[in-house]
Amino acid sequence: MRQMIKAFAASSVALVLAACGGGGEGGTGSSMGTMRVSLTDAPSCGYDAVNVSIEKVRVHASASAGDADGGWYDIVVSPTHRVDLMTLTNGVLDELGQVALPAGKYTQMRLVLADNGASQPFANSVVPSGAAETALDTPSAQQSGLKMNVDIDIPADKVADFVIDFDVCKSVVKRGNSGRYNLKPVLSVTPLLSDAGLRVVGYVEPAIALGSTNVSVQFNGVPVKSTVPEASGRFVLYPVPVGQYDLVVSATGRATAVVTGVPVVDTAHTTLNGLSVPIAPPLSAQRAVAGTVSPADATVRAVQTLSGGPRVEVAWAGVDADTGAFATALPMAAPVRVAFASIGPFALGFVADVPATGLYTIEAARAGVVKLQPIDVAATVQPLTFVFP
Repeated sequence: MRQMIKAFAASSVALVLAACGGGGEGGTGSSMGTMRVSLTDAPSCGYDAVNVSIEKVRVHASASAGDADGGWYDIVVSPTHRVDLMTLTNGVLDELGQVALPAGKYTQMRLVLADNGASQPFANSVVPSGAAETALDTPSAQQSGLKMNVDIDIPADKVADFVIDFDVCKSVVKRGNSGRYNLKPVLSVTPLLSDAGLRVVGYVEPAIALGSTNVSVQFNGVPVKSTVPEASGRFVLYPVPVGQYDLVVSATGRATAVVTGVPVVDTAHTTLNGLSVPIAPPLSAQRAVAGTVSPADATVRAVQTLSGGPRVEVAWAGVDADTGAFATALPMAAPVRVAFASIGPFALGFVADVPATGLYTIEAARAGVVKLQPIDVAATVQPLTFVFP
């Protein structure tokens, strides 16, 4: 399937330099470089398929440039490329194409999707688990594109590779009981420096190798890259920028497992563990946590601070686009942790962090404002309410 996706993308992408470019607003002098863009996906929560149809990728030197301004350079995908984002996990990349443009710095990128027709198959759609395909409402994507503020450099006489990471779990939003879904895009762009590294590989036990299990590397409590494990338990996080991260495994009915200080380099894979020594978080009861946010375009997540750090995201609670309601479930058992440097060839050595047992903070955020509510899931948690101006 991976080879088919790449072959389709390579054969179907027409590379077009936008006529409105005007000759190098984004770069310096007449030096030219090449930008090449691929697409990947993080886990998607409760969906069997999430389809998007890509018409073009646009890039501009100005973060405030409007649709009709000069200086845009486009990768035009012809014919339009429809892809199920669910196939792009565990390091699978779908190449969208490349374009020659003036060397220099670019600060805005847009992913433009096709319009939905009146009948199936829809250009952009979601298939909730066990339900029928439903059109995905993406008004901004068709009119001006999904906007990403970026800081990317295109060197002269070289090809610069970038990967758009489409976090479906956080991007597809249910709309009450209407049976409809909105696309509220959560996108990031990562430079692809080398295929030799930028990758974390490991295994969870097969019993939790499910679509509901989330494996992520996080920095200061913010996921940088996430995936779901393969049926064997193997997971691949790629591409991940060079740095040091905390790896977090969240699985239904299990305690949270954290490996701290996981290094990522650009010269070699970071291998966490093997099939014979999988990550097997202890069983745990879960406590339901629910509430509402107003306005309904706020986001909600649950974070947990381990003894002496780090702080990690344990769950993301989807917010209903019509009602503002959110709900999730959190482990009642103590999280388990181990330092990467302490991992041995025959045992991972996880230890329960008892002082952190059941203690979380619910974070609601909107327009740069963050509101916090500490909770203890040892007892029933009353409905939470967050109101923003």
